[in-house]
Formats: sequence, C-alpha cells, structure tokens
Amino acid sequence: MDFTLPEEMKMLQDMAYKFARAEIEPHSHRCDEDESYTPEIRKKAAENGLIGAWVPEEYGGAGVGFLGNTLIVEQISRVDIGIGLNVYASGFGLESLYMFGTEDQKQTYLPAFCRGETVWAGAYTEPNAGTDVAGYRTRAVKDGNDYVINGQKMFITNGTVCDYFLCQCITHPDEKRYRKFSQFIVPADSPGITRTKIRGKMGIRASDTADVAFEEVRVPADNLVGEETKGFYQLMTFFDITRIMVSAQALGLSQACLDESIKYAGERSAFGQPIGNFQLTMQKLTEMAIHVETLRNLVYKAAWSADSEKPDYMLGAMAKYHGGRTAVFCANAAVEIHGGYGYIDEYKVQKLYRDAKILEIYEGTKEAEILAIGRHLQT
Repeated sequence: MDFTLPEEMKMLQDMAYKFARAEIEPHSHRCDEDESYTPEIRKKAAENGLIGAWVPEEYGGAGVGFLGNTLIVEQISRVDIGIGLNVYASGFGLESLYMFGTEDQKQTYLPAFCRGETVWAGAYTEPNAGTDVAGYRTRAVKDGNDYVINGQKMFITNGTVCDYFLCQCITHPDEKRYRKFSQFIVPADSPGITRTKIRGKMGIRASDTADVAFEEVRVPADNLVGEETKGFYQLMTFFDITRIMVSAQALGLSQACLDESIKYAGERSAFGQPIGNFQLTMQKLTEMAIHVETLRNLVYKAAWSADSEKPDYMLGAMAKYHGGRTAVFCANAAVEIHGGYGYIDEYKVQKLYRDAKILEIYEGTKEAEILAIGRHLQT
C-alpha cells in the first residue's frame, strides 16, 4: 500500500496553490466585502488547465480524474473557497451530462467549459425542498418536440452568471416517488427565466448564488440528459461525486486555519513568551492537525475510489460529513487562538470562520449524511 501521490499529481497540487496565491489571494478581501464575482480569474484558471481538470482529454479536459480535481479544489480552497467556487464549480452540473449525456452533448458542451468559455449551474434545490430531493416540484411537460418548464429553484450556485442550467424536473408525476424526474439542459438566456442574486450571505460571498424562476420555458427534446424517469438516480450519482469536491473544499479551508494558527502562535507573545509554548495552545494546534490529516486521507481515498472501476461512494458521504465538522472545528479553534484579533477582518481567520459553516450545509447537510451512512451500514 503506497500513500505517495504520483509526481504529476504533486506538480498539479503545487501549480494550483501557486495559482491561487498569485491570482486569487490579492482579490480575496475585496470580493468578500463587495460580493464580487470573478470571471477573469476563471478564464486565467482555464488557461492553466485548472477548469474541468476531471474531464477526459478527448473532451478538452486535463484528464486527471477526480483525484486530480480534488487536489486542485483543496489547494485553491486554502486561499479562498468563495472565489474558488467561481473556478472549480463553474461547471456545476456537468458531471451529470458527462456520466449520462449523449456523445453529441458531450462534444458540444464539455470543450467550451474546459476552455473557460461557459459557466454552468445545477438547478436542483427549491424553496421548500433542499435535502428532500424527491420533494422537488418544478415540472417539465412534453409539448410536441419541446418540453415546457415551470417552477422555482433556490440557492443556485452561479445562478445569475451561468450560460446553462442542468435542471431537475418532474416529467412523470404519476410515477412512483423516485421515478418522477428527468434532467434537462436549459440555456440561461431562454425566455421565461428570471434570475435574482441572493445577497448578504454569511460566507462564500464572492460566489454567485441566486433564486431562479422558470415560467413557460421551452427547451427542445434533444436537451433531455439521460433517460426520462431516471433523473433522481442521475442526481444521486452526481452528488456522490460532488460530495467529494465539497470535502476537498473543507480540507483546504481546514489546512488554512491550521497554517494561520501556527503562524500567529509563533508571532504573538504573552507573559514573556510565544503563545505557542502554552499547553492549551499546543492542544488546539494538535487537535487541528489530527483532524486535518485524518480528513486528508479520507478525501483522497474517496476521490481515488471514484476514479476506480469499483467506486465506494459511501466514502464520499463520510468525507463530506467529516469535512464539514473538521472545517467548523478548525475555524473555531483558529479564532480562539487569535483571540480578539480573530474577530476582526484584519486577520484571515474571521473569514475562514464565516466560510466554514456552509460546508456542513450544502451538497447534503451533515444530518443527511448521517442518514445515508447509517442506512448503508445496516444494508
């Protein structure tokens, strides 16, 4: 058993971190304050092969698989997960198209995304249905050679800046609970779509989040992704992958909390010595380091498994659960180590603290992950 990353993966890891330090860090504070989206950073990331790195080379990607993409997400998230989302989540939803779409759909949409020319949004969550995926109400009704979509989506990442939605809709309302749904490619400039930016978020403020309404929106039948009535199962498989990416965000943020805390503990003095010499500070740093290292091994194993012939997607649920808990724990400890300075925006840890909480919420709450893992253990 060899836990060493291949040399090309180490190079990718290093490149992603250097890119984030050079291109993202100078804008982090401003974009957090202004809630500013950053298309220019996304385009630079694409030029460096950091967009859609999981996409196979035949469709324009770097072909480094989900493990390679995980390393990119981790390193960019060490610097800023809000701006980072504008980079590595700019194709949110395309994993479904890659896994279930037609060859023509893949050839049409994946290369442009990898070049940084298009942005995607997964139109899933609704005002009254988040964790309850089977509770979505948005409808798509067949009308000749088109489908007509009506409904409302909420908390949609990239919602006001995307070029396309991958939209989850009910197509067969009379079918059983999990066979009601299908997925569609919906151009964001289609008549009948209203997009409203959500402002005032606690964290990830540079990432675009929106409320999206669909009123009599027509899409051609060719925009169906996969098969009718299979949308729920497609979405569950999609989340199996994206949970790993969220856990990689948590890993990067947690590492940043540890980095900042080690630095501050060596610089800040009290009672005539650095606070890092005190046992209580050592305990916090030690517990943070243990949490980060255990999370790293779980995240890497989950990503490696997703690239294998026999993926173990339960590892993704475990990584997502442990990732959110670790990020919140490390952010809290970092603020405590910084004391009063951790509460003001002169120091990075206050932003890390605000950003961390979302990692326990989106892509499946920690409570949802407990249910998924618990049920799996008893099957």
